[in-house]
Amino acid sequence: MEGFFVALVVSFGVIFVAELGDKSQLIALTFATRFKPVPVLIGITIATALVHLASVAIGYGLGATLPTGWIALGAGVAFLGFGAWTLRGDTLTEEERAKAERTKRSAIVAVSVAFFLAELGDKTMLATITLATQYGWFGTWVGSTVGMVAADALAILVGRMLGRRLPEKVIKYGAAALFAISGLWLLLDGIEQLT
Repeated sequence: MEGFFVALVVSFGVIFVAELGDKSQLIALTFATRFKPVPVLIGITIATALVHLASVAIGYGLGATLPTGWIALGAGVAFLGFGAWTLRGDTLTEEERAKAERTKRSAIVAVSVAFFLAELGDKTMLATITLATQYGWFGTWVGSTVGMVAADALAILVGRMLGRRLPEKVIKYGAAALFAISGLWLLLDGIEQLT
């Protein structure tokens, strides 16, 4: 059990610090301005748990790496698309708006997919792979997942506070800009990895 707790604490600390200021926090902040916090946090947790489970499997079992450069490029293009989609906007009837605010499933799916794509090949994924080679898989998986969710929860709180105080147009343009910045960041990261 001692090894588990060491892995848990070390992984939590490393991933929490690595996540501060990361593009994932920008994504969490963006989604928090559009959706209720609980579905956003659930989506982040699902994506993080899956990506970090794959990371510890690679780090602990295989010791191999994913072609992260190409994954980052694909995710970058997707995020630029999310930004354009946000700018284009959608129009909802009052009935659709009420239904969208009640349903949590679509928000959870959107956040899960976006986070999953963003985290593939990210520094926190690579850090989790490295930690798993040194500390074992289970404690590393739990610690890294909780560390990342905790850091992104901070972004959700900030996003919710901004969402209550800013006009809808500012949120729309800000969200589109954050998606575009995240997309460009991923593209540059992918290009850097491939060169």
